[in-house]
Amino acid sequence: MDERPHHPPEATSPDAADPAPRAKVRVLFLLPVLIFAGLAIVFLIGLFGDPSRVPSVLIGRAAPEVSLPPLEGLTEAGMQIPGFATADLAGTPEAPVTIVNVWASWCGPCRVEHPVLMELATLPYLNIVGINYKDAPENARRFLGALGNPYDRVGVDENGRSAIEWGVYGVPETFVVDSEGVIRYKHIGPIEPHQIETFLDAVRAALPEDMRARLPTG
Repeated sequence: MDERPHHPPEATSPDAADPAPRAKVRVLFLLPVLIFAGLAIVFLIGLFGDPSRVPSVLIGRAAPEVSLPPLEGLTEAGMQIPGFATADLAGTPEAPVTIVNVWASWCGPCRVEHPVLMELATLPYLNIVGINYKDAPENARRFLGALGNPYDRVGVDENGRSAIEWGVYGVPETFVVDSEGVIRYKHIGPIEPHQIETFLDAVRAALPEDMRARLPTG
């Protein structure tokens, strides 16, 4: 007869027998951290990367419908500079590409960008349209009076609705639109002097092929 003391088997928890539930718990705790890290990486890329490379779902699509009133009191040669409507994106045979620039007088980077827009305004194959975003009319007129007006048209987006429809993240932003009204390029942030050539490459790509072939090289 076996007289050795009898010890009942030690109870084991389900987690000890099967480590899978514990691993699942760890994953659940780590999931928010992983999501936050992913969002942080996207934010840093947007903050320090090339803003023109931020994707836009509008590229390759027709520009949103727009009908914006003019900036009252903004004149040239005594004539009111017109507002901005979808039909204006057709351009003209001489200037078939339209640059749509979203700006405001209270926007510091817009002031940095403005000399670049003034330079672009000298190119004969471009129309430049401004969307004045959530601005006071007198401040907008004062801004252009002091720095010069590169715009052929200025539409007032008083409540910011048009900017939302164009997918604007924040001012300034600039779109290149071809004569068919299709958005071909989007630049987020100010166009700085060292970025002019890259921007102009996008403009030239939007020109009709015959006009592009006639442009001077170099």
